[in-house]
Amino acid sequence: MPTSALPRNRFERRRAETRQALVRAARQLLAETGDTSASIQVIAERADVGFGSFYNHFESKTELFDAAVSDALEELGQTFDEHLRGIDDPAELVAAGFRLSARLADSRPEMMQILRHRGLGHIHSDSGLAPRALRDLEVGIASGRFTITDPMAAVTVLGGSLLALLELRFARPDVAGDEAASNQAELLLRMLGLPPQDAHDVAHSPLPDLD
Repeated sequence: MPTSALPRNRFERRRAETRQALVRAARQLLAETGDTSASIQVIAERADVGFGSFYNHFESKTELFDAAVSDALEELGQTFDEHLRGIDDPAELVAAGFRLSARLADSRPEMMQILRHRGLGHIHSDSGLAPRALRDLEVGIASGRFTITDPMAAVTVLGGSLLALLELRFARPDVAGDEAASNQAELLLRMLGLPPQDAHDVAHSPLPDLD
């Protein structure tokens, strides 16, 4: 999960550990069903913390689950940063992001299930994938790599397409994930303005190793 600066003393460390335990429990619940109806008592028991500790960190379950989604999305964004480091072509970044997402559904299912269940409300979030996608699209437009003129509209399309890909990946595990992701990436690159052969070559190029 995303990490921050280490707390300065034992009290702060324990407080941070309790908060992270609650976020981790909420992430597990979101990944399992997407349901937020679990009681605070159930969440506290899963986190192995006292019931009263909940309100030392969150005012409501809504605040906790929002924190859990943000935590997962930022972890996903950091994962993309790590594995796509060194790629400068915005078209390659878009394609590799889709293809990595399909593989992460297998290797990091909790994180990707949270995106599947709760991602629609965070397509234009200030953290996670949205700002990274907007950055890459703006670079692509400025460089002439993409011919679109509205990057925010493109973020909407890319986000919805990614959620659809995850739904396919989890609902139809019999479908080849790599092939589906590459084919979808190719279509999206053509939408962004790449010529058909260029879009095909980029979408089916070697992918960075997740290991």
